[in-house]
Amino acid sequence: MLKGVFDQLSELGNLVPRYTGPRCLLERHTVGGCDACHSACPHEAIETPPGSYGVRVDPQKCTGCGLCVQACPTGALEYDLMTPLQSVHDQREQPGNPPPVSPEATLTCVPSGAGGPSLPCLGRVTPALVAAAGAWDVPLTLIHGDCAACPVGRADVPERLGAVVEQAQTLRAATGRPVRVTVRAAVPEDQGRALKVSRRGAFTSLLRAGGRQLSQNLPERPLPFVDWSDPPQRTPQEWTWRRKALKPVPPAGVGVAWPAPLVDEKCIDCPVCANVCPTEAITRELRPEGGVRLLLNLGACTGCMACLHSCPPGAIHEQKEWLLAAFDVQILLRESDHTM
Repeated sequence: MLKGVFDQLSELGNLVPRYTGPRCLLERHTVGGCDACHSACPHEAIETPPGSYGVRVDPQKCTGCGLCVQACPTGALEYDLMTPLQSVHDQREQPGNPPPVSPEATLTCVPSGAGGPSLPCLGRVTPALVAAAGAWDVPLTLIHGDCAACPVGRADVPERLGAVVEQAQTLRAATGRPVRVTVRAAVPEDQGRALKVSRRGAFTSLLRAGGRQLSQNLPERPLPFVDWSDPPQRTPQEWTWRRKALKPVPPAGVGVAWPAPLVDEKCIDCPVCANVCPTEAITRELRPEGGVRLLLNLGACTGCMACLHSCPPGAIHEQKEWLLAAFDVQILLRESDHTM
């Protein structure tokens, strides 16, 4: 059983997630730091080298379960989202196309033995992926194996999936259309599930497999290094797709759940909040005539609240909901006539 699991995983390519140092709260020297990835990893594959900042993933220990990515509050660790997103999108019923084998999209884990599109572990499922299924109005079923005995993930994967679904539902509440999602254990009947992909997806998978029989494992697509000089690349795929998943468009006046900072009059105009921001969603502009402006790019904010925890005078507090129009402008957090 275990040999079969690891044989399948070995065909998926590089299982180690991409690490983007500038997004890591340890590299940003945020007050309190962060150990979310280390705490989530079931195999002690996440290391913080002595005398340094940031994290390192040990490729010899990493199984590609994705739990560190799921737990990371800033997108410093991530896998490509496009392949599972495409899989869910392609499984929906579309006008003019024959209906799929079953009325819902499915994602399974390799150890479950279930048929259909599979990931190494459902620890890779994130709120953006679930929310996108809601945007496309496709029911999503997440099928896991015996997590307590799994060599890839950990026993609490179903509970962690529940928290992911809750985050997605909170985000989609503004649209008035919740996600139709089911999380359940695999049953024997699931072994006969067919793989449902588009012609384009099947062709791509065949190319990746070198002409071999189409695999049900969703192919890995390595992520290139982030070009930090290009501001749009500073925003992780996860939060870009959370924003795109706000379909149908929320009605005017309805708040979107998107935790982000506000600044009050206790601000001393120091640069700490901009310095610790992992995506540089907060920018600090020095005015030629003197003074400073703090601006927020809401769509780039991951809601990690490193700015709040690091602010020396405690001038930052969290606003949990924003109107949709706030995503399309630079939000002025503070403007003053002097600088520190």
